Amino acid sequence: MTLESFKKEKIEMMKAHNKDGTSALNLIITKIMNLTIEKRSVGEEVTEADINTLLKKAEKELIEEKEGFEKAGRAESVISLQNQIDTIQKYLPKMLSEEEIKNIIDGLEDKTLPSVMKHFKANYQGLADMKLVSQIAKNL
Repeated sequence: MTLESFKKEKIEMMKAHNKDGTSALNLIITKIMNLTIEKRSVGEEVTEADINTLLKKAEKELIEEKEGFEKAGRAESVISLQNQIDTIQKYLPKMLSEEEIKNIIDGLEDKTLPSVMKHFKANYQGLADMKLVSQIAKNL
């Protein structure tokens, strides 16, 4: 998705009076704008993989924040954060399954761990859990 599509989604959330969804999209939009500024300063453009990575980071940050509120016993904040997490998860791409990762690794000529990790980082950034890729590659 692009920055413009996230802005349109935010407008829809605002029209639906979905405060948590609007907050989540505000977070994403801000992060995309900051990333765009960073990338342009070095002459690059924001890619789909960059946005997927950004979405995963935002999801992780919200999960950590939610865990903190759970420990503090703030149920209202926990519910709000879970709604924001759910909103972000709608935009995350489908992650590769263990079977798909195994098939990709089987198709590689060089099955050494550094080579496998490099291949996945270059071609499947944001689409595969790198810890899972590492575990599968070690077990093959």
